[in-house]
Amino acid sequence: MGPGIAPSRSWVEAYSGMSADNVKGLVLALSSSFFIGSSFIVKKKGLKKAGASGIRAGVGGYSYLFEPLWWVGMITMIVGEIANFAAYAFAPAILVTPLGALSIIISAVLAHIILREKLHVFGILGCILCVVGSTTIVLHAPQERMIESVKQVWDLATEPAFLVYAVIVIAAVFVLIFYFAPQYGQTHIMVNIGVCSLVGSLSVMSVKALGIALKLTFSGINQLVYPQTWTFSIVVGICVLTQMNYLNKALDTFNTAVVSPIYYVMFTSFTILASVIMFKDWDRQNPTQILTEMCGFVTILSGTFLLHKTKDLSDGIVASSLPVRLPKHLDEDSFASEGIPLTRQNNL
Repeated sequence: MGPGIAPSRSWVEAYSGMSADNVKGLVLALSSSFFIGSSFIVKKKGLKKAGASGIRAGVGGYSYLFEPLWWVGMITMIVGEIANFAAYAFAPAILVTPLGALSIIISAVLAHIILREKLHVFGILGCILCVVGSTTIVLHAPQERMIESVKQVWDLATEPAFLVYAVIVIAAVFVLIFYFAPQYGQTHIMVNIGVCSLVGSLSVMSVKALGIALKLTFSGINQLVYPQTWTFSIVVGICVLTQMNYLNKALDTFNTAVVSPIYYVMFTSFTILASVIMFKDWDRQNPTQILTEMCGFVTILSGTFLLHKTKDLSDGIVASSLPVRLPKHLDEDSFASEGIPLTRQNNL
């Protein structure tokens, strides 16, 4: 041990990039990933069971609301979201949101074991890349902005730059819901996930504002008397209900191990963009830290891309281009029953 380092200093204190609040946010985010990753599998089984005796969610049905297994998955997700909610109150979105990659790993592994959705060897490499990228971001995350009132968050949310972003997002969501979803929602995975991701970026900003308000309230500085707190609460409620509806449609229509990584990539990208615009996270970092965080994020994207592509290979979707005749029992109906839409059927 060098003479300039005091032996009593903890590793948190020794590394200036990891504050005590960031550590709290990290622990909460990790536990959130475990619960949310597990909930994808339980909800998927509930959706399959409900679809066998009622109208599938993918075509607009809500029979899953009467399925206990789906509610178990929903409760599991709620627990994970509560932990995630608390994480945003302590740490910046750039730290918390990318850790959702761990929920992808948990979801993919459990889908392989429980749903028999095969995980290719390169999918395992994708999981490793997600862990490496997440670790890189964690170690270089910015310090949380000091907020003393929910009014400060409201001022940040009403600045011109973020207002422009919010208007663009809302307009894009309406176009996806009312124009693209009726025509392409069953054949193009990006439609429903696009709605979830865009709405999710606004949801996270409101969740963070509400989390900060509650944290200040519990510390003795009451924020419930301000109308801004309740406005953020309403926005959270609307966004969460919208996300839940369209995520259910995506899960019921497409393969779980494909939905999870694509949703993660889009949701994380839009959330980081929204956080950078609203909270100006990168204003408190030097170019080296920003570049390192982006490298970590690209590493995570590479991991999710591998998970996506190898899942396609495992399911045999790309095999249709090969000169191999499928057995008679592996017809289009059997693929459709597994929730894998065949885009080529539009050309028949």
